[in-house]
Amino acid sequence: MLPTTAEWLGAASDTLRDRLVLWGLAEARAPKPEPEPVPEPKPVLTLGAFLADHLASRVDIKPSTRIAIGQAVRHLTEYFVADRPIDTITAGDADAWRAHLKGTLRLADNTVRKLSGAAKGFFRAAVRKELLTKNPFADLKSTVRGNPAREHFISRAVAEKVIEACPDAQWRLIFALCRYGGLRCPSEILGLTLGDIHWAEGRFTVHSPKTEHHPGKESREVPLYPELLPYLREVEEGAAPGTVYCITRYRESNANLRTQLCRILRKAGLTPWPKLFQNLRSTRQTELAQTRPIHVVCAYMGNSRAVALEHYLQVTEDDYRQDAAQNAAQYQAVSSLPERESGTADVQQKPVLPHDTEPYTNLHIKQVVHAEPEPVEHPGRRGAFRRLTVRPGGAASARDSLAGLLPNVTMCPRAVEQPWGPKGPRV
Repeated sequence: MLPTTAEWLGAASDTLRDRLVLWGLAEARAPKPEPEPVPEPKPVLTLGAFLADHLASRVDIKPSTRIAIGQAVRHLTEYFVADRPIDTITAGDADAWRAHLKGTLRLADNTVRKLSGAAKGFFRAAVRKELLTKNPFADLKSTVRGNPAREHFISRAVAEKVIEACPDAQWRLIFALCRYGGLRCPSEILGLTLGDIHWAEGRFTVHSPKTEHHPGKESREVPLYPELLPYLREVEEGAAPGTVYCITRYRESNANLRTQLCRILRKAGLTPWPKLFQNLRSTRQTELAQTRPIHVVCAYMGNSRAVALEHYLQVTEDDYRQDAAQNAAQYQAVSSLPERESGTADVQQKPVLPHDTEPYTNLHIKQVVHAEPEPVEHPGRRGAFRRLTVRPGGAASARDSLAGLLPNVTMCPRAVEQPWGPKGPRV
C-alpha cells in the first residue's frame, strides 16, 4: 500500500522538504526542541576531605581540644576509610563503628562516649551545611558517666609522702595545688601567676581555660587554705625578679606531668592510682563538702552540683568508720537502760471494764432481747434521750452489751424502737 502524502512528507529528508517548501508545495517543519542540558555530577565529598575541612574551619577550639577530637578523626578514617563518601554512611554503620570501638579495640565506656560525641558533632556540622539530610551518629550515647571503680581517695598521710618525694619546690606546689587547692592540672596550675595570690584578702585567683567560654566562668576565687601557704611562700621567695608564673617549668604544650608524677609516686613507695590528677581534685572536693555547703564548694572548685555528684564526690572509708562508731555508741546506750518490770512493759494494757459486763462475745451473734430504756434529761436540747441499762445476769442483746462497755452512751428514742441497720445501732 502506497503511503499518503502526509506520511511521505513526514518521511522526506530535510533537504527535499526544504525544496518543497521553497517551491510552495509543503509547509516548513516545526523546529526540533533543544535537548535538556545534562546536569554536571556533584563532586563526591569523602570522609577524609570533609573532616580535614571541618577541623581547619574550627579556629575557635583550643589546642588540647583539637588533639582530643583528632583521636575521633583517626578512629573514623581507620574504620570507614578516608575516601568513602560521607553520604553513604548510615545509622547502622555508626552502630557498627561504636561496637568496633568497644568490642574490638576494647576501649573504656567513657572513652567510647567521648569519641561518639565528637563524631556526632562532625556530622551535625555536615547537616547544618546541607551536605547531608540527617546525622547517622545522632542516636549514639555520648554523655560521660561517673565510674566508681576508678575513684580513689588520697589521704593526707599519702599526700605528705608524695610531697616529701617531690624533687623541688615547684613540684611540691604542683601537687599541693592539686590535692589541697583542687585545681585542674595542667591548665589551671600552669596559668597561676604570682600576682594572682592576694595575701591580704586570704585568697587567690584561678584562671580556668576549660570554663572561660561560659559567661562569668573565666576565673574564680579560691581561699588560701592553710595547707597551701608553705608551698606558695616557698615558690614566691625563690622566684627570680620579673618572674610571672608560679610554675616556670613545663610551659610547653607537650609537657607530660603525668609521667613525672608516676616517677615521684614510685620513689615514695606508692602505686599510681587511677586518674592521677582528677582523683586529687575529687579528694579535695569530697573533703570540703563535709564541712561547707555544696554551693560554696562548687564555687571554689569551678564546677556544678550535678558534675560534683556524678564525677567528684566520693564515699570514703572514714564515712563507714564514723557511722560504725556512732551505731556502736547508740547500741551501747540503749542496752545500758534498766529493764522494765514485768507487767508494766506492755505498750497497751487491757481496759478496765465495768463489773457487770459479760465476757467478750461476738456482738453479731448475740440474741437480741428487750431492754428497758430510762429517760435522761440532756441540758440544752429539746426532748428526752434514753440510756440503755443492762440487767445484771440477764441475756443482754447486742445493744445491751454496747451499753455495758460504754455506760455513758445515749441513744435517740428512735434508735431503741427501730431495728438495727446492717452496720449496727444508730448511736
